[in-house]
Amino acid sequence: MDYAASEPGTTAVASALAIKILIAGGFGVGKTTLVGTISEIRPLHTEELLSERGIGVDDTSGVESKTTTTVALDFGRITIRDGLWLYLFGTPGQDRFWFMWDELALGALGAVVLADTRRLGDCFPAVDYFEQRGVPFVVGVNCFEGARRHDPAKVRRALALNERIPIVLCDVRDRTSVKEVLTTLVKYAVEGG
Repeated sequence: MDYAASEPGTTAVASALAIKILIAGGFGVGKTTLVGTISEIRPLHTEELLSERGIGVDDTSGVESKTTTTVALDFGRITIRDGLWLYLFGTPGQDRFWFMWDELALGALGAVVLADTRRLGDCFPAVDYFEQRGVPFVVGVNCFEGARRHDPAKVRRALALNERIPIVLCDVRDRTSVKEVLTTLVKYAVEGG
């Protein structure tokens, strides 16, 4: 089925395909930053200031300088070629917003679970979520400045991950690094991850 181009100066593409990718992980792991680093459009962020209501609810240990949080989603887009796009949906990190995950996960090719080795336990809920639903995922270990670097094999053991699930060390502030994570996910999902 053909579609009409929506922007002046563009032509219709015979078969357009949008691939949906989720970016998940714990609070403060870099999901919003990843989407903003790679998106070719101005990303949509649903960031709100942390408030007193979050005291005792949000665990900010290790990310004490964080002042905002995603309350619904982050959205970005990457054009691979004419008629082929990656749509990135960053999930909220706190459990009180997890009701959004089921809606965001519908139709997703796969997910990136971001991990911070200083707070590795924070990514367990995302790993469990995708494992239980059979959604292919890769783990992107966001290498924060000052954080101890760990061998991917040790991260795999700590997360009790299947040997086939890719683990990629990354810096979500670096476009090339984010491309590597996303490329790894798409290849893994297409190959039957």
